Amino acid sequence: MSVKHPVIAVTGSSGAGTTTVKNAFEHIFYREKINPLVVEGDSFHRYDRKAMKQAIEELAKEGKQLSHFGPQANLFDELATTFKTYSDTGACKRRYYLHSDEEAEPYGQSPGEFTPWEEIPSGTDLLFYEGLHGGVVDGKIDVAKNTDLLVGVVPIVNLEWIQKIFRDNAQRGYSAEAIVDTILRRMPDYVNYITPQFSRTDINFQRVPTVDTSNPFIARDIPTPDESFIVIRFRDPKGIDFPYFLNMIHNSFMSRVNTLVVPGGKMGFAMELVLAPLIQEMIEKSRKAKKK
Repeated sequence: MSVKHPVIAVTGSSGAGTTTVKNAFEHIFYREKINPLVVEGDSFHRYDRKAMKQAIEELAKEGKQLSHFGPQANLFDELATTFKTYSDTGACKRRYYLHSDEEAEPYGQSPGEFTPWEEIPSGTDLLFYEGLHGGVVDGKIDVAKNTDLLVGVVPIVNLEWIQKIFRDNAQRGYSAEAIVDTILRRMPDYVNYITPQFSRTDINFQRVPTVDTSNPFIARDIPTPDESFIVIRFRDPKGIDFPYFLNMIHNSFMSRVNTLVVPGGKMGFAMELVLAPLIQEMIEKSRKAKKK
């Protein structure tokens, strides 16, 4: 952890809604005139798209599973080093994973490939990571310990599956059978490497639907924000101004001494309300330390 060079990580599984949190952070960065170094979790995958497909097929012949949730398909050591190096120096290496033709065209590459690693010099205010493994721990590799603010984004698992099924079918054209196979293949890594992170986070935002999602594999639509609540859990409630949040967010309530519940449609607003003072304090300390 670092006062001069803070690291903020947003962690959540595929389709969990981390984009909403990313937007909230972008609004805060803009208002506070913060210059972040943005690091994407996908850039720490071990394989490009073609190599990943081949690796899955080869391991399947041996009765083994491979998924983007686990250590075999990721560079956890590189991610931990990136966080540590930035914390110490304010600089690090970065690359991009190119998801689409639109992203790949400026680099003259193909979708599913990585750009070369590049050195990012000091001069940014903080490192902002968004991806699958911002709080992962694997043996001696501990990514979480080098974060100054770790935020989890996690819908209940049935809702997460519904979102994945709809996304992979509509955007990627995968069949229902293929999507279910992917969910099953990822399950051991999900249990061992994704869910434990949410016990290490400083704040969790969990979306809970108020409609029946008991069988996600036959759901005809994704529950809307207005059909959901957001459960916000603080690891350490000391110093958190809950009365202020309750006053500012209509129909919010406390379910436990460290847990605030807000209407789903207020998710973005609640995130900015909760996160802004924490980031302001972090940046103030950083700027004072750099002046010294």
